[in-house]
Amino acid sequence: MAEGPEQVDVVVVGAGFAGLYMLHRLRQHALAARVIEAGDGVGGTWYWNRYPGARCDVESMEYSYGFDEDLQQEWEWTERYAPQAEILAYAEHVADRFDLRRDIELSTRVTAATFDDATDTWLVATDRELRLRARFVVMATGCLSAANIPDLPGAGTFAGSSYHTGHWPHEGVDFSGQRVGVIGTGSSAIQSIPVIAEQAAALTVFQRTPSYTVPAWNQPLDPVAVKEIKADYAGLRAEQRQMWTGFGSRIPRHDGSALDATPEEREAELERRWAYGGLTFLAAYTDLLISPDANAHAADFVRRKLHEIVQDPEVARKLTPTTIIGCKRLCVDTGYWATFNRPNVDLVDLRETPIEAVTPTGIRTTGAHHELDAIVYATGFDAMTGALA
Repeated sequence: MAEGPEQVDVVVVGAGFAGLYMLHRLRQHALAARVIEAGDGVGGTWYWNRYPGARCDVESMEYSYGFDEDLQQEWEWTERYAPQAEILAYAEHVADRFDLRRDIELSTRVTAATFDDATDTWLVATDRELRLRARFVVMATGCLSAANIPDLPGAGTFAGSSYHTGHWPHEGVDFSGQRVGVIGTGSSAIQSIPVIAEQAAALTVFQRTPSYTVPAWNQPLDPVAVKEIKADYAGLRAEQRQMWTGFGSRIPRHDGSALDATPEEREAELERRWAYGGLTFLAAYTDLLISPDANAHAADFVRRKLHEIVQDPEVARKLTPTTIIGCKRLCVDTGYWATFNRPNVDLVDLRETPIEAVTPTGIRTTGAHHELDAIVYATGFDAMTGALA
């Protein structure tokens, strides 16, 4: 006779940053909880996304837990923008420090969650023998966890290697001497393309929509600045909670309107933000995301920076975004546009020459056939509800 489901108060799906903290909080309320995680390790997006150049685009001193002062004081970040391996090590440290692993079921995927009206409980089924009955189910599946892989004709016929940035081989990939094609120019592509270009014999970037990107200016953390932040971490967290983004308090939003500033003042403020780097560029003025006229000033500033960096006018034209800045995700880069000055990098504008098919030896567009040894799908995620679906 089969055993009945295990009884708990809460089932949490996902052992990323949200799932780990959820488990910690549930224990504080004396609730019995189990976390179900598809991966064979904790860390969520930082467990899966191991593509070249992967790092956070929020500064590491802010992209961290604030619920435990001892944790804040003891953990030492090494870079302004932490790389994937360091963030994963941090998540693993949190899981160990707070003894979370004993309630986490790894390498297990939830296949169904059915509500039982008779008992007001959830029956949770998995792809293993584990079955759970719980009063509550918390989906900590993240908004960027279900890979979006385009259904391109002939994709299955490609004889070379194919990768998706969100499911990167844990052992890494060596592109030395290879002809590599990257499909996509979103955040993961903008981070990985400069690194892949340094390895590959030839890199072809297939771009549908050009992205706005601002420099990270990543660097090792200044010990003096770290000491100052740790002296008043509570103050930093309090400021973060008052910001609509939840971060960026180290260079706060300008209180004025871009339209009230003189051209000289506006240029100086945008230049200051560019020199600082990162996503706080959009906090230069209060109306950049609500006034088309104010937004146009910021967008034009970034476009001018692009044309200063990219040497080939035709390549610069293809890379230039023409929409508003900030509606689609703003990216943060390290040498992205300058990569297109390299002799081994080519850009294909898919709006002008769309992909017709993937072939056994590469990718065929309406303009040419591109011979490739490897294809990288930097095509992002089925965002928000993808993991639930």
